Amino acid sequence: MSKYMLIMRSSGAAESAADVDMDAMITAMGRFNEQMIEAGVLRGGDGLTDAARGSVVRFTADGSQVEEGAYGEPSERFNGFWILETATRQEAVDWAQRAPLGAGDVLEVRRITDETDFAEHADNEYLQKEKEWRAAE
Repeated sequence: MSKYMLIMRSSGAAESAADVDMDAMITAMGRFNEQMIEAGVLRGGDGLTDAARGSVVRFTADGSQVEEGAYGEPSERFNGFWILETATRQEAVDWAQRAPLGAGDVLEVRRITDETDFAEHADNEYLQKEKEWRAAE
């Protein structure tokens, strides 16, 4: 089994609360979450606050700088995520296709790395510590 992150991107239309029936959206998302819980694939997930209330830390050769507020185009902004554990990437994609999202919204499906991705570095001190940290969770 592998873990996959479904990264939700908004078209921008969904960010305008005036255009959204929040009760219907909450109900649809709740049903979708419940289906994934009942199927035993949901491991976590949350929505994110409006990008205008966030910060972006950009790294350069000289260090980092912080920019307050929204960044990029609305279609580039993440507004939520789910973490699923499924047998295959296709199963994660199948769940993504069932999400109650609207026209213009996008779900990116990405596998979350695990120890097998770093097998050739298995003796690294911090990979060893990470195993201990995860065992302690």
